[in-house]
Amino acid sequence: MIEDKSQQAGQYKTGGGSALYILIICTLLYVINYIDRQVFSVVLQPMKIELGLTDTQCGLAQTIFILGMALFSFPVAFMVDRWSRSKTIGIMAMLWSLFTFLTGFAKSFTTLIIPRSLVGVGESGFTAGGVAMVSAAYPQEKRSRVLGIFNIGIPLGAAIGMIAGGAISAASGWRMAFFVFAIPGIILGILAFFMRDYKTAGPTGSATTRVNFGKSIVQLLRIRSLRWYYLGYGVLNFMSVGSLVWMPALTMRLMGISEAQAGLIVGGWGLTAIIAAPLGGWLADLWQKKTGRGRLLLPATATVIAAILLIIIVSIKLGPVGITLGFGYGVFLVIGAPALNSISQDVVPAAHKGLSMGMAVFSSYMLGGAWGPLTIGAISDALGGGAEGLMTALLITTIAGFLGAGCLFIASRTYPADMEKVRQETLMAR
Repeated sequence: MIEDKSQQAGQYKTGGGSALYILIICTLLYVINYIDRQVFSVVLQPMKIELGLTDTQCGLAQTIFILGMALFSFPVAFMVDRWSRSKTIGIMAMLWSLFTFLTGFAKSFTTLIIPRSLVGVGESGFTAGGVAMVSAAYPQEKRSRVLGIFNIGIPLGAAIGMIAGGAISAASGWRMAFFVFAIPGIILGILAFFMRDYKTAGPTGSATTRVNFGKSIVQLLRIRSLRWYYLGYGVLNFMSVGSLVWMPALTMRLMGISEAQAGLIVGGWGLTAIIAAPLGGWLADLWQKKTGRGRLLLPATATVIAAILLIIIVSIKLGPVGITLGFGYGVFLVIGAPALNSISQDVVPAAHKGLSMGMAVFSSYMLGGAWGPLTIGAISDALGGGAEGLMTALLITTIAGFLGAGCLFIASRTYPADMEKVRQETLMAR
């Protein structure tokens, strides 16, 4: 167990100024991470027109980006656990920022997807490294709360990417948005090298780096609650990722507005959702204390509500009521994120904390999130494109939201027992 004030010599101490530094740098990098993801969504419509792309190609570009994250999440997460979390995070931040910058030079579909896929490769291991660093820096009983602060990066980054990205695109062209947002990631990447790291521990708590990758994966998949958690996390992301990518374009098509105006609307949903991350972390810890299953029940319940709201928003073709409900959709889409991140750390030994989050990232995309943007674009084209085709495609994605929530409910049955097995794990300082 990680203690707030350890009496053991050499034990990794939680809390204090160094923990705050880790939380700040990782949270800001998470903001930049989501800015670089969502700026693509808000400039998708003008970019599509200038480059002569179809909806299927636009969706495929984002799917390839996500596949880059998914396919490299395993090896990078394994490296995070075996080498250095702080150095890996710093290098990744600088790499994804460089390729974000290069995306702005795209002249065709091919020259768009190459740097875009490499942005995904750069971002592939950040969530695993960031969650491992932040969760280790604070005691277990505060984990969901501090991860709630960390997960502010999701709605804040998405909101900034859409609002500022849309404004920059409308004023100076869509390419400029990629150029501008590449700069902060490089600066923060350098600062990440100074974060305090913890020593890699073997499966039994001994210091070692000789842990086989394949055996590590097998050990994770033996944990029953993790298996259902990974599946649920993946399936529900089919809906959440797909809707985040295509909602600005749908707004522009339905309302006939610019990317700046669409960014304000959908980005405004993200700004409201900023309160959801810390609130969700606090509620998850409270629910967890009462039932021992709250960290899974909260995101499962929130996903069901989000799916219902998305059905209503799309069915009534936005309008004042739909835009208003969109604020609630943003909240329920984000409120379970801190708890979902915490699950990946709660039931695994110290040797596999980064890898476990890497597995979660891999599952969230390969089992759902990566295919949402492409599927929505393909269905939209098959139905003639335009607003109507896109609306139908988005409605279909809500099925995944309900199925993902069901998997999380199943995972909650064995989660308390799985967490108890690793309760005595201790992290050591480098």
